[in-house]
Amino acid sequence: MRPRLVVAHRAGNDLTTLRAALDAGADLVEADIHAFRGRLEVRHLKSLGPWWLWDHGEFVRRRDTPLLELADVLAALDGDRRLLLDLKGVHPRLAKRLAAALPDVPVTICTQHWWMLDAFRDHPQVRLVLSAGSRRGVRRLRRRLRTRTSYGVCVHRRLLTPDLVTELRGGADFVFTWPVDTEDALHHANHLGVDALIGKDLALFARPNSSSESPL
Repeated sequence: MRPRLVVAHRAGNDLTTLRAALDAGADLVEADIHAFRGRLEVRHLKSLGPWWLWDHGEFVRRRDTPLLELADVLAALDGDRRLLLDLKGVHPRLAKRLAAALPDVPVTICTQHWWMLDAFRDHPQVRLVLSAGSRRGVRRLRRRLRTRTSYGVCVHRRLLTPDLVTELRGGADFVFTWPVDTEDALHHANHLGVDALIGKDLALFARPNSSSESPL
């Protein structure tokens, strides 16, 4: 059975994969947002000082790496509401700069640094997702949802159980999980009963009897 939402993991970090994911029918396309010297950069690579970028042993010079900015992605979307922005790092002005740059169309914002989400409280078009990637984060998430509800929560798949998914859904409309990039991972995610799957291979989620209607 097709999940309620399919999220194209990192597909929004490149305009070619962004368009391919939209054309393939993804419910949301994820892009990673960093603040750097007054810009809102779209990239998964992390900064290593002002001249280098890195990720898992990969080092590249910033000057040799074409980088998108948020404005490039928004222009390519042209009003399409299927955008999920994952806030990266703990830059103190990232969330405020992003809030000021967002168009007046629905957009989903996700982060493990929940204090950043306060910048979007006065933006009714923004759907907020609290992310947790550790057992400590899950404990915090459970406590938070007992007193404050959220549009969504996003938890690493290894940390979830069916009972925990049911509990989280009591305080959130959607329970997202990642990564879902293999048949075994898809089977596990279906067993968990989550509402949204985050993966890189959209063909993995295709089913002959799938509904194309998105709940967004």
